[in-house]
Amino acid sequence: MAVLQVTDPNTIAPLFAGREDTLIWSYLQGCMGESFADGLQEPQSAVICVGGFMFFAGRPDPEMVAVKPASFTFDCVLMVPPSRDWEEVIEAVLGERAHRWVRYATKKDKTAFDLEELAQYAAGLPPGFELRPIDKELYDRILKLPWAWDMCGHFPSCEAFAAHALGFVILHQGEVVAGASTYSYYHGGIEVEIDTRQDYRRRGLATICGAALILECLARGLYPNWDAHNRESIALAQKLGYVFDREYTCYEVYPWRSL
Repeated sequence: MAVLQVTDPNTIAPLFAGREDTLIWSYLQGCMGESFADGLQEPQSAVICVGGFMFFAGRPDPEMVAVKPASFTFDCVLMVPPSRDWEEVIEAVLGERAHRWVRYATKKDKTAFDLEELAQYAAGLPPGFELRPIDKELYDRILKLPWAWDMCGHFPSCEAFAAHALGFVILHQGEVVAGASTYSYYHGGIEVEIDTRQDYRRRGLATICGAALILECLARGLYPNWDAHNRESIALAQKLGYVFDREYTCYEVYPWRSL
């Protein structure tokens, strides 16, 4: 059966009912991303593609695993299966290129944050470092930094970023060395992206810019969702006030474009 690109998110919305991933919400709400299904009339299998993630739903289908959206120009993706049946299909289709990974979701609770504590963290900038909101000049600079690209790279322009996203970076000697920004957005919130240049890690910079981003989101009435890629990320999230929800399986697929 042919895999078709979906033009109306409502076509596949029933397959993703109850899913709490904000990137899924981003697509279903018409904010970001694209999707594919095994049909446009009562589809049984579908995949939503947002950022560098692919979320599957419905009947496990090898053809969905093999989908390559034209907008995905990177060579590594994260595939999120909703069940063991989908995991088996991913493993069968991709073999050793599918590296099983565990991520950590947090509860979506605006009341969990201690604003005074976050303000103290945000004010803890070491001498010689500068905390700045992302503007056009910083947006353009970030896109040229491979380690920081995800902080702005999933928006097609600075204007789109300014309209739907926000972020902060820390500068040292004029160079961007850390940041907390918007990976994706949905109605009422963003998905947090935090990155620190390797030679500046373990200095508390992620805590500072993360706290600043959370405070600004809450001030704007936005929820800054945090989905952690590893144990270090979930530990930082909990330090900033997030409450652990659950572990879930994903697959880091590399190389991907050459499959």
